[in-house]
Amino acid sequence: MKITANFNKTVGNIKMMHAVGQPPIEFVSMKHFHYLTEAGIPQSRLHDVGGAFASNRFVDVPNIFRDFSADENDPASYSFAFTDLVIKALVEANVEPYFRLGVTIENHYHIERYTTYPPEDFEKWARVCEHIIRHYNEGWADGFHYNIKYWEIWNEVDDALDRSKSSMWCGTMEEYFRLYDVTSKHLKNCFGDSIKVGGYAATGVYKPEEDPDYCGIDHAPTYENDFRIIFIHEFFKYINENGSPIDFFSYHSYANVERTRDYVRYYDAILKKYGYEKLERHLNEWSLCWALPGVDCNEKDHLAFSSKSLAMMLAMQGEAVDILHYYDARMSSSCNGGLFNAETRKPTNTYFAFHMFNSLYKLGDEVESSSDTDTVYVAAATNGKRSSIAIANTAETDVEVDLELLGVDMADAEIFRLDKIYRYTPTGETIKNNKIALPAYSCTEIRFY
Repeated sequence: MKITANFNKTVGNIKMMHAVGQPPIEFVSMKHFHYLTEAGIPQSRLHDVGGAFASNRFVDVPNIFRDFSADENDPASYSFAFTDLVIKALVEANVEPYFRLGVTIENHYHIERYTTYPPEDFEKWARVCEHIIRHYNEGWADGFHYNIKYWEIWNEVDDALDRSKSSMWCGTMEEYFRLYDVTSKHLKNCFGDSIKVGGYAATGVYKPEEDPDYCGIDHAPTYENDFRIIFIHEFFKYINENGSPIDFFSYHSYANVERTRDYVRYYDAILKKYGYEKLERHLNEWSLCWALPGVDCNEKDHLAFSSKSLAMMLAMQGEAVDILHYYDARMSSSCNGGLFNAETRKPTNTYFAFHMFNSLYKLGDEVESSSDTDTVYVAAATNGKRSSIAIANTAETDVEVDLELLGVDMADAEIFRLDKIYRYTPTGETIKNNKIALPAYSCTEIRFY
């Protein structure tokens, strides 16, 4: 197979493909946040922070504004203490907070539901969100001046046709549209372009081929089997007709790299259809937990996870998506927390895949690159003085590669690898006859100085 790269030809910026979901909180300790700094994780989305009900302490609007009948203009009505701890620790770790305004998933709603009802008063809820932003960006209520940019309105409101079975939003589709409209208008009127608002953290359209607007089939979607397709069309129709502000659209995928690429292109087509082609697109929950047949999701150190996670970042670098958030960086036994071993509290192989992508991100400029094999993914970057190329071999067999690299001296290269022998460390190898061997399920970075 062949990999090519032209380090003389820049094609854009390396994007924020290595952001994460909730950070590695341990009870109320932030002592593991240094791992985020060391890997260069640029941003952390604050959703499901701290476990069920966000530990009744963190981030969620009902945890901060605990009595909805209270005066939303009175600082005494708010409980910021625990959320302050998280955000202060993120800022100190040089990680940008990405704040989800809403609630944590209620996986056991069928026993009793607590926080996933629509707010009693949408206008008041919007004013509560305003004061949360003022606390973190304008110093209100003994607050801070963190200039948090991204504010997301709720999460996965489209997760079930039967709203009584939704673990995130048991209101109607139309109620969410009105909440989004009221809140986005209020927040933009208060803060203008100093913040970005968006949503709706779509659960994911896992059968985009069933949408006639996407593939030309001759029947309209029905609520029985295409609720999420209906939802996205109706959402964009509504905000278009009502002039609801939106700076970014967010959505999720728990599929493999190839299928996720289909979803990204689907959402791109939808945004273009409704005139939002310039809107930021955030894939702000993705994971391979359930996407790798034959691999136990609890085997967090399995090299299939690390190689295919790097592959996701490298592949999405070339697609119409601006930010990825891996779900997630929690310090727990959940298979979703794929960056850390819950028993040892140490990083997994997947953590080092994020570390490797950061090497490209720090260089800044993406250069033209390609792979001619669908199991090998590649991206390359330069800052004009130093250059690097990252390669993910997602095959379960070794691969020999012919390298065609322009604008660099292959005799002056240092090879780093993440595989069963190396843990993102130099291998001491040299490139001979423009060839390199890629071990099975490996991540390789070649640096040029």
